[in-house]
Amino acid sequence: MSWMAWTVPTAIFFIAIAVMLFGMTLWELYRPTTTRRRFLPLATTRGDRLFIGLLATALVHAIWLGFSDGSVWIGSIGAAAVFATVARWG
Repeated sequence: MSWMAWTVPTAIFFIAIAVMLFGMTLWELYRPTTTRRRFLPLATTRGDRLFIGLLATALVHAIWLGFSDGSVWIGSIGAAAVFATVARWG
């Protein structure tokens, strides 16, 4: 793995994704999900909302970095809020 330039934030990011996927798998085995339809224009499961939330988080970060000179932490807080909204009420 020496050919890859891993940094601590990058490793934390990918570990967090792996932990989320593992946790969602255990949750699904413990309590199977049902589809629901809220503000997203399609019926979704927990896994669908996780995936859509991760995509939305990446989009918020890309927009923030592309169009703002502000701190990346502000973009991260906004992305976390979008993810929480999609995961909870999506």
